[in-house]
Amino acid sequence: MSTLLTFGETMLRLTPPGDERVENADSLAVHVGGAESNVAVAAQRLGVDAAWMSKLPGTPPADRITRAVRAQGVEPLVTTAETGRVGTYYLETGSRPRGTNVVYDREGAAVRTATPDELPVDRVREADTFYTSGITPALSDTLVDTVTDLFAAANEADTSVAFDLNYRKKLWSPSEARDTLRGLLPAVDTLVVAARDAATVLDRDGDPEPVARALAAEYDAETVMVTRGDEGAVAVHEGEAFDQPAFAADSPYPVGTGDAFVGGFLARRHRGGTVPEALEHAAATAALKRTIPGDVATVTPAEVAAVVAGEPEALSR
Repeated sequence: MSTLLTFGETMLRLTPPGDERVENADSLAVHVGGAESNVAVAAQRLGVDAAWMSKLPGTPPADRITRAVRAQGVEPLVTTAETGRVGTYYLETGSRPRGTNVVYDREGAAVRTATPDELPVDRVREADTFYTSGITPALSDTLVDTVTDLFAAANEADTSVAFDLNYRKKLWSPSEARDTLRGLLPAVDTLVVAARDAATVLDRDGDPEPVARALAAEYDAETVMVTRGDEGAVAVHEGEAFDQPAFAADSPYPVGTGDAFVGGFLARRHRGGTVPEALEHAAATAALKRTIPGDVATVTPAEVAAVVAGEPEALSR
């Protein structure tokens, strides 16, 4: 039985060398990444038994994804599709004023057709925590229904539901996201939302603590975390508020930082940590991820503990 089970799309990321544009690139580095598998990997590496559930075609690119997830110790629970493809995305990095650009190529991805009948729903009922993000219901109407049913199965079995709103404007509009997520959020026990997304999607703007309190009250969530990038995060848990600053980090590889934060938080909570302790470990995991290429936080418990203790230099001795 998995302590943490996640569900969602994992893609192949194709990145030109340096700050090259895709249209000029002669080679592309391949990474595997998706919000839900990223969270599972971070938690697994920090001592939690994690599994990732999805639907993929029976193709070599899909095998590349499954192998990468399994190599990090996460159990892949993959339904094989007869049709469809693996989603990909291109990541162009660039300094200001150009910045980083993401180009998605995920139409027709097999996961968009995943239904509860095809998935091991019993594993949702057996897990301690079930996690997905707002990216998953954004992909198709079918996945809205599937996530709704999986949340219901988790609630009925007293499996805790964790959810990162994770709004992506290239997938849906704020109004589309708002209409859908307001139907899903009452099933959520632990909600993570970026301050910008709380304002854009949920019409909750202002200081993070009142925003977190308002969302906890509106959706009857046990824990609500509002993240603020370099300014850290604020959590409200059972009425008590906690403020966690971000840890300083060089940041050449920011992709996946939010997923690392969630994975670090869930891992510490599952290992008996309080919410303030889990926030510290989440922030430390996120800071470490910003130094690691790719989408995945390939961190160790010792590294996270050193950052929390303010002694990261001890790791190089």
